[in-house]
Amino acid sequence: MRTIKGPAIFLAQFAGDKAPFDTLDNICKWAAGLGYKGVQIPTWVSSFIDLEKAATSKTYADELKGRVNSHGLEITELSTHLQGQLVAVHPAYDTAFDGFAPKAVHGNAKARTEWAVQQVKWAAQASKNLGLTAHATFSGALAWPYLYPWPQRPAGLVEEAFDELARRWTPILDEFDRNGVDACYEIHPGEDLHDGVTYEMFLERVNNHPRANLLYDPSHFVLQQLDYLSYIDFYHERIRAFHVKDAEFNPTGKQGVYGGFQSWVNRAGRFRSLGDGQVDFAGIFSKLSAYGFDGWAVLEWECAIKSAEQGAEEGAPFIASHIIRVTEKAFDDFASSGTDKAANRRMLGLS
Repeated sequence: MRTIKGPAIFLAQFAGDKAPFDTLDNICKWAAGLGYKGVQIPTWVSSFIDLEKAATSKTYADELKGRVNSHGLEITELSTHLQGQLVAVHPAYDTAFDGFAPKAVHGNAKARTEWAVQQVKWAAQASKNLGLTAHATFSGALAWPYLYPWPQRPAGLVEEAFDELARRWTPILDEFDRNGVDACYEIHPGEDLHDGVTYEMFLERVNNHPRANLLYDPSHFVLQQLDYLSYIDFYHERIRAFHVKDAEFNPTGKQGVYGGFQSWVNRAGRFRSLGDGQVDFAGIFSKLSAYGFDGWAVLEWECAIKSAEQGAEEGAPFIASHIIRVTEKAFDDFASSGTDKAANRRMLGLS
């Protein structure tokens, strides 16, 4: 068993133009003041990190790490959620997802994909320079518009989509392997990797690549009505990162999993701040600890009701209260009889 590290916080939902969310130093000082011990850095926020420079300059990476450390914090992982999304985009989403990329590649899907692939490869190199062993990202999606089989999907459509996804990601995963870093896919609706089965379909196509691992976030499984505790039993060996995010699912006679195209606040399934939803975090932390997960517990704040600032303030003590300092001895050691092999055989009637 291992003790999970934390609490930590994903900075993406807090980054902005006003203090204390405008610079890496300011936001780190703010996070440390709330009791966080680590930060997960979104690499698309240029005021926090120059990704190319972190990938190509060990000196810059050391300086970046030192700035975070000066606030009593550690960098838990880098994130390329937005860039990873752009590794594979169905044309139906071209216009919407162009906003994640530089204007120079807008309207040019091939150039946008090439830009995204380079970004994620740089993240592998930057992670190594920063001394990190895990990285958070998305898989992107080619098959997502065909999630529900109506009209009937043509034979081979989904298989071709996953074959192509694997072709795009295999060289990226090889780059992560060269740098000794795990690529951790957040299993998420909107991605082709959105549950256990789709992850396995992908894993098979990348030949069980040792770097094709998982970021565990139970909130997305609540919204899908997937058993997020048994998911840990199935995939604990591949879970290398952890987002602590709450959610709730309250179906009615009018809507269920698909949400009726409603806003987040009006959906049956919606994300909530920690402790306000339905996720069994005691069960999650127990399972992850028992299976030996020793990565970071990272707050990802997303809530349809509560403010980001209040969610962050409440998040650190919530996570801290759930981290289990694993025991190094059995609870009944005090009652040990101190028997030996010979005594054991006598007890079994074998001597």
